[in-house]
Amino acid sequence: MQRTSRRRTPFRALALAAAGVLLAAGFAVTTPANAAQEELIANGGFENGTTTWFSNNGNAADGATLAPTTDAFSGSQAIRVTQRKTTASGPMHDLSGKLQAGQTYTVKARVKYDNPESPATKQFFVTMHYGGGTYTNLGSATPARGEWGYVNSTFTIPATQSVATTRLFIETPWTSAANATAAPATHLMDFTVDDVSLVGAAPPAPPSKTIEVVGKLPGEHNPLMGHKFGADGYGFVHDGRVYMYMTNDTQGYAPDSNTGISPQINYGAINQITLISSDDLVNWVDHGEIQVAGPNGIAPFTGNSWAPGIESKVVNGKEKFFLYYANGGGSSNVVTGDSPLGPWTSERTSTLINSSTPGAQGVNWLFDPAPLVDDDGKQYLFFGGGPASTSFPAEERFNNPKNIRVIELGDDMISTKGTAAVVDAPVAFEAAQVFKRGEKYYLSYSSHFGGNDFGGNQPRVPGYPGGGEIGYMISDDPMSWPKEAYAGVMFPNQSQFFGAGTGGNNHQSAFEYEGKYYFSYHAPTLNKRINGNTTQGYRSAHLQELTFKEDGTVNQVVGDYAGVEQVRDFTPFRTFEAETLGWTKGIATAKIDGGSAEFGAAAPNLVVKDIDNGDWTGLSSVAFGEQGAAKVSVKVKPLQSGGSIDVRSGSATGQILATIPVTGEAGQWTELSADLAGATGTQDVYFTFNGPTGDLFEIDTYAFTEAEAAPSLDVEATASLRCIAGKAYVAVQVTNNDDTAVAVEVSSIYGTKSFASVAAGKVASHVFTTRQVDLAAGEVAVTATATVDGQQVKSQVSATYPARSCG
Repeated sequence: MQRTSRRRTPFRALALAAAGVLLAAGFAVTTPANAAQEELIANGGFENGTTTWFSNNGNAADGATLAPTTDAFSGSQAIRVTQRKTTASGPMHDLSGKLQAGQTYTVKARVKYDNPESPATKQFFVTMHYGGGTYTNLGSATPARGEWGYVNSTFTIPATQSVATTRLFIETPWTSAANATAAPATHLMDFTVDDVSLVGAAPPAPPSKTIEVVGKLPGEHNPLMGHKFGADGYGFVHDGRVYMYMTNDTQGYAPDSNTGISPQINYGAINQITLISSDDLVNWVDHGEIQVAGPNGIAPFTGNSWAPGIESKVVNGKEKFFLYYANGGGSSNVVTGDSPLGPWTSERTSTLINSSTPGAQGVNWLFDPAPLVDDDGKQYLFFGGGPASTSFPAEERFNNPKNIRVIELGDDMISTKGTAAVVDAPVAFEAAQVFKRGEKYYLSYSSHFGGNDFGGNQPRVPGYPGGGEIGYMISDDPMSWPKEAYAGVMFPNQSQFFGAGTGGNNHQSAFEYEGKYYFSYHAPTLNKRINGNTTQGYRSAHLQELTFKEDGTVNQVVGDYAGVEQVRDFTPFRTFEAETLGWTKGIATAKIDGGSAEFGAAAPNLVVKDIDNGDWTGLSSVAFGEQGAAKVSVKVKPLQSGGSIDVRSGSATGQILATIPVTGEAGQWTELSADLAGATGTQDVYFTFNGPTGDLFEIDTYAFTEAEAAPSLDVEATASLRCIAGKAYVAVQVTNNDDTAVAVEVSSIYGTKSFASVAAGKVASHVFTTRQVDLAAGEVAVTATATVDGQQVKSQVSATYPARSCG
């Protein structure tokens, strides 16, 4: 395998320089830069209380207390700062991501203190913390006691200054904790702040990750997603659904706004896992990203999250889910969840697989962890890859690099037991994964491309995999994988199927779902549809069916855009997530607060966003049934007026079944509905979006309401044959089981008979003369009509009779 929500970090202490140095070094008065000016402080007037503000050094020991006060310079509220322990605990506002180096800004603030024991005047600073020990004063005021002081300064951020962290705070001059506590009226007086403003140029919006092309063509089932990327797909089946866990290739995707081309993928920046699920293998629900690694991750002691693998097991009477991932090339780790969707926690404080793991020595890349829970309750983890040991002869380094391992896991699934065993997979590179079929274990893996790391240009053993192919082995024992277990190539290199720009090595999994086996792999097909034959390494997950010969070996998988057959029709008569996607154009998804309407309060909730005029989403094979759907509902947040949603049949330009005008207050979630016409049978359904320029709305859920069954009459009919004087007669009986009288018409090829009224519970009979000796099998049609609740109701039934000879 080749392979951010920001959380505020409270400050523990401020190593500030002397107050005089701060004042001297802080700011320069210049002419504002020629860039779009905007207010960058949220809630600077404190009309929303302390929202967006927090105490610098905001912990119980060192932080101040911030509270709204009506003693305001303007408006109805200001903020009161009390109980300071140090001169480093004043009110702070996070501006990270909002400022640009080299740009000029104007900062303003009002500040007042009124302690009669404090000095007659007191200096206050507005200061910027750029992270670490870098602090810069932006401006100051020295008000008299009881008077409002006014900070009004213009400053330029140096072009060389990192602005990854920018936090503005307001404080008195720094002094040591000992000095401050010795003279609290001088240094730690309470004070009030109002009307904080920072005006200047915000950085340009980050490149849009929204994929505007149709990356998964209607009717095709590969790639699995058309609106984002995902690599190293690992399929996991639980409770009737397939979950696909992937390396989040979208994380670094940043297409140029003019060319549409992104820089090459940076695997080192990936610390999230993308998750989708489906019960039909065509319409996939986007569950978003799991922030596994990095400083804000579930396991912050890891930096990357590549190549996920997952298993479940009952531990201490409770089913738990264990999500394994590669922490770069140097180690692997595991996090634990309560369901396939989480929530996730880390029960470990160090990596699970690393250089100290028994038996892992000599493996260069301790990554690509793939778990297996066997039928007997034992559990295993496969991992490893990379260059072969230089101690091997060159030909062995090439053909049998012995760079993959398997180790038994502890019963807790988060520890290992014993010593890892060597997997002698021919021409192995990485990506080992094992599944069990019957009593046999199948291990698949990705093969290397040769080169100096693998002994240079060496003769390949006949039958061994070529470069970048998926080979496989078959064994009777999950801990025993000699080279003799090699069985062939499971999947050639993906470029053989998808052409120029789609090569490179691969990463796969195989799983069983509802009696069939499936093979997942990746290829940069979506990247190719965006940019043509020159791709930048952004990969997409695919599925193909995996079949077997009678001897248990596999039929080599053929990759294509058609993908797998849809397992079942989509059920519409329920509330389902709008991010359930068969095909898409121009949309994106994002997490919002709260749980999922479909998957429960503990599951993440996503919405469809970045919706412009002409964008659409589609669902494959929606089963409305004979009665059909009467109404469609949507939970939607308008972002401007004039938008609407068309529900269409068959394609994005197909027949309109309903139109939902998107009304309601901008920025507020609302539920809207519309009547449907023509939503019957099974058909592809598209939601097409219309409106003025700009983002139109966001969508959370859809639901269809089934049409009520048409009223019918409870009438039954029987037909039999009689022979009279050598001729055949058709005898018909019509029974009215309804609770109202009905008119009946009986039709056959031998005539028609009408009954004006057949009372409830009564029977009407008629015999048709055929004048034939030999009668072929046939059918009699019966039509019953009645008026029910003022509405005429008609029902039709039929009765068959067999062939008969009266000769």
